[in-house]
Amino acid sequence: ADPVDSETVYVMNERLWRSRDGGRTFALMPTPHADLHDLWIDPMNSDRVALAGDGGGYVSFNGGATWPVISNQPIGQMYHAATDSRFPYRVYATQQDKGKAISIPSRTFKGAITNEDTFESGTSENGYIVVRPDDPNVVYLGSSALGTSANGGMLFRYDHRTGQERAVGTWPEFYGALGVKDQRHRYQWTYPVALSPHNPDILYAAGERVFRSTDEGASWEAISPDLTRADESKMGPAGGPITKETITCEHFCTIFSFVESPHEAGVLWAGSDDGLVHVSQDDGATWQDVTPTGMPEWATVNCIEVSPHEPAAAYVAAFRYKLDDNRPYLYRTRDYGRTWHEIARGIPRDEFTRVIREDPARRGLLYLGTEKGAFVSLDDGESWQPWQLNLPVAPIHDLLVKDSDLVAATHGRSLWILDDLTFLHQSQELDSDSTAHLFMPRAAHRVLGTPSSAGRASTYGAGKNYYSGGGGSATYYEVQQPGGESVRVFLNAGKDVANGVVVNYYLGNRPDGDVRLEFLDGEDRVVQSFSTASGVPGSEKLIAEKGTNRFVWDMRYPSARNVPGDLTTEGMLAGPLALPGSYQIRLSVNGESYVQPFEVLQDPRVPTPLEELREQFELLIRIRDVLSDTNHAVNQARETLVQIEGWVKWAEGRQGVGTALENAVMVKESLSAIEDELVQKSARTSQEVLYLPPKLNAKVATLAGVVASADAAPTQQAYEHFEE
Repeated sequence: ADPVDSETVYVMNERLWRSRDGGRTFALMPTPHADLHDLWIDPMNSDRVALAGDGGGYVSFNGGATWPVISNQPIGQMYHAATDSRFPYRVYATQQDKGKAISIPSRTFKGAITNEDTFESGTSENGYIVVRPDDPNVVYLGSSALGTSANGGMLFRYDHRTGQERAVGTWPEFYGALGVKDQRHRYQWTYPVALSPHNPDILYAAGERVFRSTDEGASWEAISPDLTRADESKMGPAGGPITKETITCEHFCTIFSFVESPHEAGVLWAGSDDGLVHVSQDDGATWQDVTPTGMPEWATVNCIEVSPHEPAAAYVAAFRYKLDDNRPYLYRTRDYGRTWHEIARGIPRDEFTRVIREDPARRGLLYLGTEKGAFVSLDDGESWQPWQLNLPVAPIHDLLVKDSDLVAATHGRSLWILDDLTFLHQSQELDSDSTAHLFMPRAAHRVLGTPSSAGRASTYGAGKNYYSGGGGSATYYEVQQPGGESVRVFLNAGKDVANGVVVNYYLGNRPDGDVRLEFLDGEDRVVQSFSTASGVPGSEKLIAEKGTNRFVWDMRYPSARNVPGDLTTEGMLAGPLALPGSYQIRLSVNGESYVQPFEVLQDPRVPTPLEELREQFELLIRIRDVLSDTNHAVNQARETLVQIEGWVKWAEGRQGVGTALENAVMVKESLSAIEDELVQKSARTSQEVLYLPPKLNAKVATLAGVVASADAAPTQQAYEHFEE
């Protein structure tokens, strides 16, 4: 009831209804989404109403007549995720109560991943989503409905080029309120859909049995018998005669997980929601029941992970929370399921498990998603430790490793990516007694566009600040880290990946002396140097705390010298990007040096030959050096002018210095005239360059931006203008 007007009453079911006459009559209110859960009315202002539903939170300022969407809530409910073969790779996920699956880039090279970078990738709020590795425009999505009609086993083929979705499910019959025992096939809300890792033309779907298509869903064949317990007492219409909830969430005795071995074509694994695990080693001709001994009946086998390192090894994550059993169930086999070993030590006994993955780069490195968060094992599941970091507490429904990143699909806090797992890959090399250790960086792609150059941020201090760039915008807070670093926390965008070479190094103790990181090219020449010591020319400060430290090199050569206070070249002094090739990093601490190699890779989207990139690099170095010389001349002139002005002030009124004083004034005027040609002294803001004539340093700096505008050889006119 409205706290101010008792005659105004709201009622919610899946929609919102309002009565203005004390409940005698109700009108349906226009709301942004169904499945509503809570309502709040401002006791001081009845026009301000807040609504909570599966689609998010909403606030109305006119009593519910309109509901602007609050887009600063990362609360998507993601079921399953996939990645494609693009660079940068994109993440795809089905999301509850949004109507459409979503595709999001893993990085944008502009500082923020905004809504403008995403697109819808087919109709499905639930289930699995898979992307063709040879054509990322084609996406297959499991769904439970065609339009608004419950239709178990609906499957869509979405083509991003046309936006068309072809319904290619194994059986298109509409079942409505029928119980699953009266349906031709039994499909769960999130039934498995998979592409063969050996042939992208082979598509799998699983109901009560496994189906295979070799023509993108135009036809299907069953390649297994019923692989469930098929208990008809569990197959009636859910909710009985009262609610008749039949949208496949309540379908049981179904296959819940499926995977084909990445090692051996035709080795197939299937797990059911009633506690069975089967394997076929002959492309589905025969199946063996290999259910782990000790796994209770009616457990839901939510995930089967075939080891990327060993064909006979696999992992199972299961749960029984629907039976009031919240214990974790994790198992490992190394002989195709003939024997199993329980591996749940270290997981809280009341935290059930949803998904398990093994790292493709390091055998025995396992990642686990539970109902409350993430765990990691360094010893093939023999022990687990929490790995929450900054990940919000939320159910993790899916995990996958892509390009040494870990992608997590959470149910309620959207999609997250943990960048750069190479530190974990090498963690076994670390000796805790070591004075220092330098980890090998992963290869970094040389990509134009950085947060500083591709986007603009207006930071005014505490509170909301705003960012724009690359066709998108975002709102963020500036948050001070314990080490003093200021980072942006976006409200309505994803944080972009650090664009550069990520360096991890371990220090046994905080050193008393200088710690230095040097980046060397293929001929052992120092490209850039960074130090913990203050006042080291050409260096930026480095963090050197006890434990593991992180530093990101932006792959740029040293910047040009600056003129303090010169706004006309602000943000235009950066050195050129390093060329693709082999490099080394050298850590120096306590008189010892540690060296690791790494690669700088060319942007795979750019076809420019290395020779042309080298031409561009060489001209940019020449431009940088001329800009440095120009700005150095300005600084020298200014220092000399300060000395002359001091001497003139001392000499005024003294005897015998007349000629010298005249000469000093002449030199002062000459230096001022030269300075006027080299730098625009009148600019007080960066915008004033629009009506003030440009000087030499601004012209040189601008030419650098022209030459560096794309990965291409300099134009002839750029060379000519530089010589001029």
